[in-house]
Parts: sequence; C-alpha cells; structure tokens
Amino acid sequence: MVALGQWLATPGADDMRWLHVADVSAAGGCRRAAVAMAHRLGFPATRTEQLALAVTEAASNLYKHAREGSVLLRICREGGMSGIEMVAIDTGPGVANLADALRDGHSTAGTLGVGLGAIRRMADFSDMYSVPGRVTALAARFWPRAHPPEGPDCAGLTRPITGETECGDMYWAGYSGGVLSGALCDGLGHGPLAATAAREAIAAVSGSAASEPAAQLERAHRQMAGTRGGALAIVAIDGSNVAFAGLGNVAGWVVAGEARSTLVSRPGIAGHQARAFRQQECPLPAGAAVILHSDGLTSRWDTRSLPGLAVRSSLVIAAALLGNAAVRRDDAGVLVLKP
Repeated sequence: MVALGQWLATPGADDMRWLHVADVSAAGGCRRAAVAMAHRLGFPATRTEQLALAVTEAASNLYKHAREGSVLLRICREGGMSGIEMVAIDTGPGVANLADALRDGHSTAGTLGVGLGAIRRMADFSDMYSVPGRVTALAARFWPRAHPPEGPDCAGLTRPITGETECGDMYWAGYSGGVLSGALCDGLGHGPLAATAAREAIAAVSGSAASEPAAQLERAHRQMAGTRGGALAIVAIDGSNVAFAGLGNVAGWVVAGEARSTLVSRPGIAGHQARAFRQQECPLPAGAAVILHSDGLTSRWDTRSLPGLAVRSSLVIAAALLGNAAVRRDDAGVLVLKP
C-alpha cells in the first residue's frame, strides 16, 4: 500500500531475503530468517511467533507439494511503522480448490496442520492466487500492532539473477494530489553497477514526481549519464487516464479482466541514447491494473491463461507474474498499480 503523499520503493538488499525451498530443512531456515527479521524490528513475542508459524507453514507446503518453490521475506514500511511481508511462489501442481485451502483449520497431508486459512487469520493482510499447472502465489503482511491499510493498492517485487545479492531492477511509486505515479528501471547488465544505474533513475523520478512522465524520463536520462544506463518506464494515473513514457525494454500493460493493452516504450538506453521523450495516454478501465516489468519476465504471459488475476491484490499479481513469467538468467522486476 502507498499512503497519501508518501511513496513506495524497492527495499535495500539488507531488508529482503529470497529463500529457495528445495529440501526438508528449508522450512526451518525460513522460520529462523523470519524470527531474526522480527527481532530486528522489535516485534512483540506473540506477533513474532505468529509470523514464524505462518512462514513455516507456507514453506512446508512448498516443500511437500510444489516445484521450484521460493519464499521472499522483506521489510515493508508505511505510516512510520515497519512490518514484514512474506511471499511464497511456486510453479507446481497448484491448488484445485482455493476456497477449501483457505478454510481455517484445513491442511493438506504432511504439513503442520495449521493451514492456509490460519495464515490468513493471523496476518494483517493476505491474498492467494493459483492456476493448477502454472503458478501459485501467496502473500501475507504482518505488522507489530494494528495498522489499518492506507492509500491505493500498489506493490513491486524484484529478484536478482542467481549468484548476485544486489538486483539491477528497481521500482518506485508515489501518490500525491490524486495522481498515482510509478517507475521501473532495469539497469544494464546485473550486479552492483546495474543497481547503481537503477538507483540514479529512481532518485531522479522520485525527485520530480509532480512532472509528467515524459519530463521525468528526460530528467532521469540526464541524471543517469556516467552510469551503465538502463531501460526505464514511468507511468502516472490520474482518475481514469493513464500517461506513460518509456525508453528500452521495460514492458507496460493495462490489464482489465482478460483484456491486455500495451504501453509502448521507445527504443533507447536511458543515460546514453534517446532520440525523443514522448508520452502515450490512454483510458484506464474501471478495476484495471497497470503493470510494468523488466525483460527478466517474458512478455508472452497471457491473461487468458491466468484467469481472474487482475482482481487480486497488487502484491499477489506481482508474485504470480514473477512465478509464471520470470526468466532465471536475469534480474527480474515487476510493479503493479491499482488506483
């Protein structure tokens, strides 16, 4: 969530951990990582135990039933409070009956017996999406104490290429004056130098949030000079209107139901090569989501094969796309905005 007048940005490398769930010991590792993060933030003991139980249950389910399962734990901040988000993604057989799986007390064979429904009850926010044979995504957010959600629903996810701790894909979103803005940068290559380029882009965009996307893009292009450069896309949503400007291969989409329309970036490399900074405008259908993602996700994902995805929360949309369309040999980043 992005609170009124505030912003959302990619967590630092010290504030997030991707954990691959490949063997029986992985659930314990996920639990220990969650507890360490909760202690760092000063969570009360009861809340820490609830978080630990939820993370262990999610990881146990991944080990027992999934293929290519992974868990993300990261610190989130809103309204002066710090919490913890858990995202579990797999490409396994999926959940045939999601309503049953989310019923409190229901548990599949071999897990802790807590059930996904109990995770939903313990978390301040949770959402789940599953298409059998394609992807399952579970997201949950835990605050140390009661914290009502604020602002529009938007979320981003990044995952570095295997072997790197820093990701060259970074995102930003801000909400001010009734306009929801967002940006995603894919720094050229990967590792620390790519992250430096992306960081300069995000600093430029967040520092000119009141400008139109084309003006923000031009500003970021100048500020990225001297870095590796990268692909950058910027969007602003004002009521039912979407304004978009992009350079390079960051994909932009407006998704409403099973319909998907393209937001077109121009050829170039932000920071190095740009012939023009042009802005595209289009209507935003009611209930639609605006999605930006790097080429660490293939653009061949299909809304018809992911039915009902657009109505899920932005965090679960991002997680499902990362699980369904991410390319392992590259950094991956996705930003979802739902006004």
